[in-house]
Amino acid sequence: MSPIKKELPPYTDYTFDMFMTSAGKDHAEIIQFNQWRKEVLAADMYTFQIPHLGAQCPNVSVQRVSGEELDLISFANYNYLGYSYHPEVLAAAKQALDVYGLGATGSPVLNGTFQIHELLEEKIIEFFGMPGYGVSLFSSGYGANLGVVSSFVHKGDYVVLDRLSHASLVDGAVLSQAAIKLFKHNDVHHLERVLNRLDYKNSRILICTEGVYSADGDTGHVRDIVRVAKKYGATVLVDEAHSLLIAGENGRGVAEEQGVLEEVDMIIATFSKSFGGVGGCLFARESLTNYVNWYARSRMFSCALDPAVTGGLIKALELAAGPDGEAKRKRIQSNADYMRSKLQGHVDIGSSHSWIIPVIFGDEHISIPMSDYLQREGLDTSLMSFPAVPKNQSRIRLFVTSEHTKEQLDRGAEGIIKAAEHFGFLLKDRKKQKEL
Repeated sequence: MSPIKKELPPYTDYTFDMFMTSAGKDHAEIIQFNQWRKEVLAADMYTFQIPHLGAQCPNVSVQRVSGEELDLISFANYNYLGYSYHPEVLAAAKQALDVYGLGATGSPVLNGTFQIHELLEEKIIEFFGMPGYGVSLFSSGYGANLGVVSSFVHKGDYVVLDRLSHASLVDGAVLSQAAIKLFKHNDVHHLERVLNRLDYKNSRILICTEGVYSADGDTGHVRDIVRVAKKYGATVLVDEAHSLLIAGENGRGVAEEQGVLEEVDMIIATFSKSFGGVGGCLFARESLTNYVNWYARSRMFSCALDPAVTGGLIKALELAAGPDGEAKRKRIQSNADYMRSKLQGHVDIGSSHSWIIPVIFGDEHISIPMSDYLQREGLDTSLMSFPAVPKNQSRIRLFVTSEHTKEQLDRGAEGIIKAAEHFGFLLKDRKKQKEL
């Protein structure tokens, strides 16, 4: 328990899951949630959905609900390589806007596919350098996972998920009506025990893992999962949302880094992170992407990818595949290692070796006052609390980018350590509490 828990206001007694369900006709959870929101707003501690007043750069300005404007150093966005505001990317997006207009205004299967979409597909295939493969574009990364999983497996099949899988993979599995099985996070021995209990000789099995997990910043054990999967005839999907364009010698993700790129059956890319845009795609054998194009409901019944954004994505991919991307990949890893060195020994940063650094503070009840505190200290951060993470494992997520300066990293680390002192989760304080 945090040493300042007794000083916290009443609204910190609530956690997100308390407003998720309600029995009966009175919509109690909606009433309770809005009452909680009013209390947080009245205390001027509502740090959510705050309008940003410019691009997602390391330096950002935001406007609080009260109208107060703050200048912050951002560790909350995953614009890892800075491509969302890169002048060449913006120029390419503006050119596509002039040619194709604002939106696709149609399903990609019917009338929403433009020539620029086909060009992006070609560039992605060229980037991976794997002939015989295809691309299925989606208007969001969430929609890509949802559509791919639910169209590939069906009732009578199995989806085997890492326990820390992203919500989009879980929701895709639920929508598919396949049987869902879970294995312990990155535990390949447990995965094999799970697979051994399934009817793997007569049923389709899809195993889902991730390149980099966004809550802990750790890397999926893709190589070992592929090895076990082949033994049981299972298909492997790797969600490279937080690792594509960054991990691997050529930026082709953790699958490349671990030497199994050609053995993975499906790769999911998300365009809202290192690409700096929005959308997502499946990269897989062309026969499979042709099928998914028609049978993924989140694609068939959604508007196609914004053509202007698509133009920007093409340029971002071009830059990432060249010297610019190589330099940024080195810089982001160097920045992440530097930030870890500043925090190590002061706060619990888990076992991350990636550009996502968790600062685990534990007690979810201090999340709201700490988010407010950090903003007022000049930091924009991303907090995760139960049930998004296990109970008493709440954390600040720091997204380090290639564009952060050493001075910004220093200020970020100083602000985090100051918050840890204020809220009582410095490692030395925790050690003293255990001794007591």
